[in-house]
Amino acid sequence: MDKAKRAQTAETLKQPSLRLTLRAPYLYPDYHWGRYRGIAQDMKLPPLSELLLRNVFFDTCVYHQPGIDLLAKVIPIDNILFASEMVGAVRGIDPETNHYYHDTRRYIDHVAAVSDEDRRKIFEGNARKVYGRLDAYLEGRSHSRESSSRPEPALQ
Repeated sequence: MDKAKRAQTAETLKQPSLRLTLRAPYLYPDYHWGRYRGIAQDMKLPPLSELLLRNVFFDTCVYHQPGIDLLAKVIPIDNILFASEMVGAVRGIDPETNHYYHDTRRYIDHVAAVSDEDRRKIFEGNARKVYGRLDAYLEGRSHSRESSSRPEPALQ
């Protein structure tokens, strides 16, 4: 990488308010984490844990248990956001498991090394942290429901 490109990349990575959610199955961060660490080191950048993990997040659209297990092993739990395509790229049923491929919740539920608190972070807590306006909206709805005796209308 030439010097100008290296400087541009370094400046882009230093944007503290920029938050990125990366599609895990397309980037394979878990498989290439060592490579990314080496590139950062070669560029004289801080370690990835300092450089990226404050504002880069990975989703769980990984359609098999070993992939989710590896993601949870390599990427910190605080950087994993629940995702499911719900009739997305793969619409069929996996003949090995007899479940829909896109049913990613069950994969997270079966990661042995993840605690119940970590699952709560993946399913909800991390998204609320990353998307502050979503958290504020949901908190507002929660408070309005508590003060109102009327049931909330169903989403269409």
